[in-house]
Formats: sequence, structure tokens, C-alpha cells
Amino acid sequence: MPFLGDIARMLGQQGGGAWDSARQLAISVATGGTSEANVDPVERMQIEQLARVADLRVADATGLSTSVSGRSVSVLPVNRTRWVMDSLDAYRPLVERLAEALGPSEGDVEVDDEPMEPGDPLAGMFSGMLEMFQPMVLAMTAGSMVGHLARRTFGQYDLPIPRPITGPNADELLLVVPNLDEFAAEWSLPAEDLRLWICVHEVAHHAVLGVPHVRARMDDLLLQYVSSFRNDPTALEDRIGQIDLSDPAALANLQEVIGSPDVILGAITSPEQDTLRPQLEALVATVEGVVDHVVDVVGGELITGYTMLTEALRRRRVEAAEADRFVERLFGLELSQATYDRGSAFVDGVLERAGQDGLRRLWEGPDLLPTPPEVDAPGLWLARIDL
Repeated sequence: MPFLGDIARMLGQQGGGAWDSARQLAISVATGGTSEANVDPVERMQIEQLARVADLRVADATGLSTSVSGRSVSVLPVNRTRWVMDSLDAYRPLVERLAEALGPSEGDVEVDDEPMEPGDPLAGMFSGMLEMFQPMVLAMTAGSMVGHLARRTFGQYDLPIPRPITGPNADELLLVVPNLDEFAAEWSLPAEDLRLWICVHEVAHHAVLGVPHVRARMDDLLLQYVSSFRNDPTALEDRIGQIDLSDPAALANLQEVIGSPDVILGAITSPEQDTLRPQLEALVATVEGVVDHVVDVVGGELITGYTMLTEALRRRRVEAAEADRFVERLFGLELSQATYDRGSAFVDGVLERAGQDGLRRLWEGPDLLPTPPEVDAPGLWLARIDL
């Protein structure tokens, strides 16, 4: 995986704490090690005008406040470096909670007097190395992942993770202009239409995730999920122990084992996460379904080539690289086409039966968020909330 080479390179550098090094790594990966220019002031003013239009239209379409602080929402065009700085800080609580979950606990002390059966020495060596460097590796992994995300993300809600609601920047949304310009050129898309589409998408996410009980539920599920990882070194040892060192391809096989996100996740996932995952998937599907509906309503009225633009953007979001998918799975987020289709089907089912007023009942309180079975059967959700 690309980020494993990034981590190995940075682990050998001196100075700074784990998160300082992670920030340096993220910026290096995002920019390719080159300096970036700031966004042109003229472009900044143009995007601010588009953002004001998006803000007013999203508020009208949803009936929600688009602000979480009481101040007006602003969309700030930035380069990849600025996006990295903000995003790494936003994701840090989740990564630190993950580190706590994987750290040693009192229950890990061996109390059995029976001698442990010797295992594979190579597997034991790698297990010990991973445990020794675990805090640094987790921070560096986060830095590498955020750096890779910065190379393709358009805004701050490509992952539906709520951002901090306190501080002067609580209602400041970031648009990554270099990525937008590259995509527009690659697909021969009108730059202004693309930017307006992303403004609507970001403001709609900000409004939905700004609903207090939606935000609280998403934050709670994400924290529970990353807190439920478990350190199981025997799982990785078993995989390493299966490698035949007499095979000329052993080194390549070893690199594949320790570098595969699926292997890493399989070594530390837990039954508790199997219980949490359907709840998190249901909430994510609901949020994404509502946001897609809002973008369709608002964008369809404002953007001339909306259909073609939307097809390109929605195809792109499910064609993420494996490194980006690893980020999703690390936080319990599966943003597949099936997830988006599931959310859209729920919203369409509610609108067909109860119209916009029925859909807006989602925002009335935590008990009105749909359960996993209700996401698949919106009629059941409507029946329950009417009772």
C-alpha cells in the first residue's frame, strides 16, 4: 500500500512528536513535496458568491439552519496543505481513541503458570515490532491517509464525519481548488458549475450533520466503533506463520501480508464492531440519501448541465483508491454504491408516501432516526413515527 512506504520513510526521521511528524508526512504526500501557491483572490471572491447562493437554497430546501454556530456559513477555497492541516486535527480524536483501544490493558497480563508454546519466531518478531511502534505507526498512518485523501477530495465532507462545532471556524467549509480544477479539466466540465455543485454538496452535509441529534449519534457511533478495535497479535502471527521462507517469493508475500489493510483490520476488528456496523451504515445511508436529494433539488434548478455533471461526480465517489477505502473501513464507513442506493431508496420511499414534511421529521429528535430495518422499509419508519 502507498501509505506503508510513507510511514517507513518518516519513522526514520528525527525530531518532533508523533503528530508533528504525521502532519509533515500528510503535507508531503498531499503536495508531492513541492510548495503550493495560495488560491487567487479573484477565485476566492467568485466562490464566496457561489457559496452564498448555495447556502440560501439549501436552507430553503431542507428547512434547516445551515449554521452550527449562529454565524453565517462561509466556503473557503484552499490548497491541499490547508485541507490537510484542518482534517488531521478533525480526525485526531478518532485516531487517538483507536490507539487507546489497541494499547495494553490490565486484562492483558498473563496469569497462567503454564509455559506458553513457542510460536513462529518471525511472526513473533513482527508482532513485537508492531506493538513497540504502535502509537507512532497509528499517527503516521493517519497522516499518510489524510495526505492521500487530500490529493482527490473536493471538500471536507467526502467522509460524513462531523467537524468541530466550536471555535471561529465552525461554519467555515473548505473547497480544495487544485483538485476541482484538475477534475474539471479532465472531464471538460465548466469550472463554475462544478464549484457550485460542490458548494451545494458541502453546505447540505454541514446542515444535516449540524442537526444536534444527528451529529451526536454520528459522533457516538464513530467513537464506539474505533474504541471497539481489539489488539489480537496472534491473528497477524498466524498469517505470517503461513509464509514459506524457502520460497523465493517469501519477501513479497511478507510485504503483502503486513501491508494489506484487510489483514490489518482483520487482526484487530471485534464482535462489538459487528453489532455497531449495521447502525452506523444505516445512519450514513440516511445522511447520504438526504444530501443527494437536496443536491438534486437545488442543483437541478441552478446548474444547466446538472445531469452530466452529477453522473461524473457520483461515479467518481465510488471509484476511490484502495488507500482511501482503508480510511473508510478504519472508521467503520462503507461508502459504496450500495450505501448511496440504499439511502436514495429510503428518501424516495418517504417522499412518495409523506412528501417533504415526512422527510423533515427526521430532524425532530433522536427517536425519529430510522433503525437499520426501517432504512430498508421506509413505510415501517413512517408507521412507527406516526404511532
